[in-house]
Amino acid sequence: MERTFIMIKPDGVNRGLVGEIIRRFEHKGFKLVGMKMMSVPRELAEKHYDALRERSFFPGLIEFITSAPVIAMVWEGENIVTFSRKLIGVTDPGTADPGTIRGDYGMTMGRNLIHGSDAIETAQREIHLWFNEEDLVDWHAVNHPWLYE
Repeated sequence: MERTFIMIKPDGVNRGLVGEIIRRFEHKGFKLVGMKMMSVPRELAEKHYDALRERSFFPGLIEFITSAPVIAMVWEGENIVTFSRKLIGVTDPGTADPGTIRGDYGMTMGRNLIHGSDAIETAQREIHLWFNEEDLVDWHAVNHPWLYE
């Protein structure tokens, strides 16, 4: 089973979309193994978005992600990185497909509600950045046989 890091950004929290976003992941069949609501320290935000440090929008992104609480989560499932990216939709909500989180609820590139790891390696890095191993819960979902062969 793969794991991925998902973050509901400050706009998603403030717009009251936390439950809806979690519902979509649960209804897809993914298993939540870690979650916390937190104010993001600037240092953590800068480490998380380090690959974007040289981009012109980096300072605004850091300011935004530290402006209000986020929901940090770890989800588990087969091919979850690929499937969660499809569930989330492309970065620009204006071009995201209807039925995706960003397509249904996103407004602008800078307010696109949610972050999801883009690769298994990225997911591992982000999970370890945001969570300690003891924060994650291994548990058996009773619906597992109904989801996977």
